Amino acid sequence: QVQLVESGGGLVQTGGSLRLSCAASGRTFRSYAMGWFRQAPGKEREFVAAISWGGGTTNYVDSVKGRFTITRDNAKNTLYLQMNSLKPEDTAVCSCAAAVHYNPDASQYAYWGQGTQVTVSS
Repeated sequence: QVQLVESGGGLVQTGGSLRLSCAASGRTFRSYAMGWFRQAPGKEREFVAAISWGGGTTNYVDSVKGRFTITRDNAKNTLYLQMNSLKPEDTAVCSCAAAVHYNPDASQYAYWGQGTQVTVSS
């Protein structure tokens, strides 16, 4: 089993940056692809980014391409999401998740963190 804990959320102004971290514990972290998802108030959960187990393949939702970067450090059992040029529409609870196979579908992720709040003011 894998446990995931997010951190790094907060309040920033439009155009600012945040770096989210997801600390994983468990014996098989390197066996999982990882992803970031977010849920804005009153909206459905949305896929943001995914990364393969070795970090060589990534995918992003169109709205964050060029602004967000997903990375992982398997030696530290940690997943990251660097968010630049933040906009008010990025305001959401952001969660990391682990899946057996690399994919953008939330239903395929077996383990989830509790989420961290990202708020972007105008």
